[in-house]
Amino acid sequence: MIEPSVHRRLVDYAALSRSDVVLDVGAGLGFLTRLLAGRCKRVLAVESDSRLVKLLRDQLKGMCNVEIVKGNVLKMSTLHFNKVVSIPPYHISSPLLLWLFGKRFDCGALIFQREFANRFAASVGSENYGWLTVVTYYYAEVELLDDVPRWMFYPQPEVDSMIVRLKPRKPPPFNLKNKALFKQLVQALFTRRNRKVRNAVLPFLKRAQATAAETVVEAASLPFQDKRVRELAPEDFGALANALVR
Repeated sequence: MIEPSVHRRLVDYAALSRSDVVLDVGAGLGFLTRLLAGRCKRVLAVESDSRLVKLLRDQLKGMCNVEIVKGNVLKMSTLHFNKVVSIPPYHISSPLLLWLFGKRFDCGALIFQREFANRFAASVGSENYGWLTVVTYYYAEVELLDDVPRWMFYPQPEVDSMIVRLKPRKPPPFNLKNKALFKQLVQALFTRRNRKVRNAVLPFLKRAQATAAETVVEAASLPFQDKRVRELAPEDFGALANALVR
């Protein structure tokens, strides 16, 4: 990201204070990291590229409130932060979100590919409606903010982007008996989005009965059997997941 105004907007959208510990995933050349360090208590700058880690340590060595963490953030379980401000690598967008949803944080301001971001706000049954829409709805309130055109990056990507703000839902919009099962079910069913639930759920049930620690019920007793997968609202997926657990 070579446009300084975008870095400033990210910081403003996160409403940073001197008490915040901020996670910066994919710190890169440190432009955003440096700005964050001047606005918060501490920055955890995660970078997996060894060459960039060396550069970051050279460029930011005088900033005592920046901790540079080398490695894959998705494999890190001991990071403690309360806000996320980041332009993460786009190829980890989905797994990064799932990782974040397993953490406690107050707010996130991130840049994603625009097409990816639009899935957050997709309406039920639409082309963009999918597992990402449903799972995100359970975990977070999402605001689609500013467009970020491709020319603001160097090298220039083939896609445009968007700033997204995430705020964890407290409490969540519906109750789940098993959150892991819910995520697995939603992801599995959307691979058969145009089928009726009764047919789409059968392969998942066969796998679940073979591997899950909890017993699942028979398909004949499940709700929404005659609906297409794409027609289920997020709350419906929650009810379906709960019906699977005895």
